Amino acid sequence: MFIQVEDTPNPNSLKFFPGQKVLEKGTMDFPNPKSALKCSPLAEAIFKIDGVKSVFFGADYITVSKADDEIDWKVLKPEIFASIMDFFGTGLPVLRENAQENINSDTTDTNEENETVAMILELIDTRIRPTVQEDGGDVKFMGFENGVVKLKLQGACTSCPSSIVTLKNGIQNMLQFYIPEVMKVEQVMDEVDKQAQSEFEKFEKNLDDKPK
Repeated sequence: MFIQVEDTPNPNSLKFFPGQKVLEKGTMDFPNPKSALKCSPLAEAIFKIDGVKSVFFGADYITVSKADDEIDWKVLKPEIFASIMDFFGTGLPVLRENAQENINSDTTDTNEENETVAMILELIDTRIRPTVQEDGGDVKFMGFENGVVKLKLQGACTSCPSSIVTLKNGIQNMLQFYIPEVMKVEQVMDEVDKQAQSEFEKFEKNLDDKPK
């Protein structure tokens, strides 16, 4: 197996291409090790590597984000290569059966869906998502209320220094151009993200508190 590696706009995230399908459809985000438990043996294996912060699956790639700038990719990459190669050598499915429901796809309650939301979803799917996925991440529609579009950035985009600029200058401008009802775009976190952020902050604090 020859695994290709591609940089992303986020210096702490890399895309790994195993040369075969990762997901049949959609994307899947694992912001912390707990989110991978009982969902994906591949993600679990990658999380066992010290320094890995999050894992993200696309159709034919795996985005791995490291915890911080201090961790060297030269150390991490060989371990990630080994984990990916060992996993695909087993022939096991990337996702367990009960994990299929967690695959990202933008759906809304048909009773609440209106023309504006339908237009937002179409623009996300056709104009925004392909570009974001090229950068090793994804964008998930979380709601539209009082002129505010709520989006969740995933994968390499989650902690990318330029993600807020992308959100405001790129996504917001495009949605406002096509849809006058859109006043602004906000990035939101779900409970899993908040928990992951809290755990990561505790981890960093413990490191800082250690005697040097």
